[in-house]
Amino acid sequence: MRVEVDRDRCEGNAVCVGIAPDLFELDDEDYAVVKADPVPADEEAVAEQAVAECPRAALIRHD
Repeated sequence: MRVEVDRDRCEGNAVCVGIAPDLFELDDEDYAVVKADPVPADEEAVAEQAVAECPRAALIRHD
């Protein structure tokens, strides 16, 4: 599984970072970036939670 950040939608709320700090971080412009591509199998559940809870629906899951 892969996760992509739609920078046009991301507002830097950092919800994803709070849920999955091993997978996401904020860049210098306060946009979320994915740290692990592809997402490790043991982190897929938290990645899915981050996708589901993003307030701007800026995270896109790819299988």
